[in-house]
Parts: sequence; structure tokens; C-alpha cells
Amino acid sequence: MRILSAIALCVLFSSFTPVTTTWGTNFDKAKQQAAAEHKFIVLNFSGSDWCGPCIRLHKEILDGDAFLSYADKNLVLVNADFPRQKKNQLAKAQQQQNDKLADRYNSKGDFPLTVLLNADGKLLKQWEGYPKMSIDEFIADIKNTVESNK
Repeated sequence: MRILSAIALCVLFSSFTPVTTTWGTNFDKAKQQAAAEHKFIVLNFSGSDWCGPCIRLHKEILDGDAFLSYADKNLVLVNADFPRQKKNQLAKAQQQQNDKLADRYNSKGDFPLTVLLNADGKLLKQWEGYPKMSIDEFIADIKNTVESNK
């Protein structure tokens, strides 16, 4: 019985492909990667240490296995964070980049704000605040937008 259990575990884990997608912070690199891999970009504006809906969005949707699995094959992820606590302050260059991204894509200063862009940085769709949908509905919304913009 132990041998069968061990074999079953080996088969299960050998067919498991780990998700390698992570949230990056360099928008220029994200555009290059999206162009090279024919992917779209999800850019999320968050306040990681002060914005409750931002924290919830990452915990319940953006860092969820289903979303990251979809993103691994189809998206390049960029987080533009705007922390307030001194201990979490970003490097000056990173803060300047995030400010430029906010000027271009988040001029109203919404938090959270999630935008879907093509590889050229063209805005295709945005979600202001915490989306009133499940993780599966959020992924389907992205898929529909991606399909209509290929």
C-alpha cells in the first residue's frame, strides 16, 4: 500500500507545473517581455501598507493560484506601489517610475486601480477599486478583453 501511495504522489507532483509568475516593478522591462512573449500587461496601483481594498485585492484575487496560473501563460504583472510608512518607502528611482505611471494611467489617484495594457502600453480596460467579482469572473473578464484585442 505504501508503494502505491508513493507512486501516486510521484505521478501527482511530476505533472504539477509550478507557477513562476511574480509581480515585477520595472514597467519598461515588462513592456519588452510582453512584446517578446506576445503577452498583455496587468498594472496594479496599490498602497500595500495603508489601503485595505488593495491588500484584500492582492490576497483574494491577484496573488491567488488561479490568477497567477493564468498570468503565467498570458500576462506580465507590474505592481506600482505607493506605501506610506517610512519603513516601506521605495527607492527614489522606483518612486519616480511609479509617479510617471500614475500620471499616465492613474491621474485620479484611485486605489486600488488595476489596468490591462497591450505590449505597447495602450490601455485596454481598467478596474477601479476592488472588483465586485470572483477570481474566476475577473480572469474571464481579462480573457474576454484579451481575445477582443488580439
